[in-house]
Amino acid sequence: MNSHIIMLAAENDALPGGKVGGIGDVVRDVPPVLARRGVRVTVLTPSYGALAELPGAVRLSALEVGFGGSSQHVELYRVPGKREVDGVEHWVLEHPLFAAGGPGKIYCDDPPQRPFATDASKFALFCLAAAELIAQQQSPLPDVIHLHDWHAALFLLLRRYHPAYRQLQTVRCVFTIHNLALQGIRPLGGDSSSLATWYPGLHCEHALVADPRWPDCLNPMAVGIRLADAVHTVSPSYANEILRSSAVEANGYYGGEGLEGDLLVAHEQQRLQGILNGCEYPDPPPVATPWPALLDLLREQVLRWVGEGSSVNSAQFIAHARLSKLTRRRPGLLLTSVGRITDQKMRLLQTRLADGRWALEALLEVLGKRGVLLLLGSGDTDYEQFLTTIAGRCSNLIFLRGYSDPLAQALYASGDLFLMPSSFEPCGISQMLA
Repeated sequence: MNSHIIMLAAENDALPGGKVGGIGDVVRDVPPVLARRGVRVTVLTPSYGALAELPGAVRLSALEVGFGGSSQHVELYRVPGKREVDGVEHWVLEHPLFAAGGPGKIYCDDPPQRPFATDASKFALFCLAAAELIAQQQSPLPDVIHLHDWHAALFLLLRRYHPAYRQLQTVRCVFTIHNLALQGIRPLGGDSSSLATWYPGLHCEHALVADPRWPDCLNPMAVGIRLADAVHTVSPSYANEILRSSAVEANGYYGGEGLEGDLLVAHEQQRLQGILNGCEYPDPPPVATPWPALLDLLREQVLRWVGEGSSVNSAQFIAHARLSKLTRRRPGLLLTSVGRITDQKMRLLQTRLADGRWALEALLEVLGKRGVLLLLGSGDTDYEQFLTTIAGRCSNLIFLRGYSDPLAQALYASGDLFLMPSSFEPCGISQMLA
């Protein structure tokens, strides 16, 4: 009998609209390779109020789970991928909470005083529904459950402590760290988005769920590292780097991001492995989009974003105004950038130089009138505002606030240079795609 792996992830680029970042690429590319080796793979993600509506989606069943002190109805759908692969199935779970940011929005951007609040609640329900689904299966349990980043880590907490899911302890679980800087930290209690609110009455060992720096908080990333049978990250050298403390202000070193103690324990227990990231390169490689067609694509996408909102966002207004002034003649130098707008990606651009300018302003000044930077992404609201402000001052920056996979692919293929201003990037998919 073939082995069966179930993957739990926030993103899956095998489905239209299922990607924001590199997790989506990995979850798209790894299952077909496993299938060619005789492994059966099921990929499970939230539907986000959109993926279950894709053409060909079939409702398989419904689940009732106790979440937040009440019974919640969650529906399961099988959805065809962009291309059919024997041995690979794509399932999505649907519930109104999964569309908290609006249909199709994978991640929500909460204010700084409540980081991760919406997403943490969303993925807490996702992990609970996934545990219920797997525990209910009539066929044998899977051989391996592969959990991607903090969004899927609470599955391990439920597997360890929830009495209804103790049989899942017989299934080996692998936890992959895609981005150690994003850990999904929330209070243990006293908040509508907290461990005690999501799973009332669930008794956990404090030392195995608490953040090592803020003991009154839950750290899902730490839970994944502590409770998984194996922990994997994106390169062998990075697996060594994260065993040391970060020292960003002192020397710019990004290490374990506060979890180096847990990672060192995993290393000593021989549970931590680094496997070099890769990606599926298209054959033939993508062709650059001619400038007039790319300009049309940019304008159409910005108008689509404007149409989806109840009011015009200032970033989109500026982008539309800038695009309207660009001619059909291609700029002499076209820089492109695609990525989540986070501290990891933006800190260097917001560095103050000796003359008082932001680093991004200096870069745009070097570009001058001969060049344009097209920057696609969304995320942290403060950094989004920073980019919007600079875009309002500098006509050669077009900040495309949002995400569109067709637009991202066009930017990867069509720029003269690809800008990835990360403070650290252990083995980034975007660089490989570019």
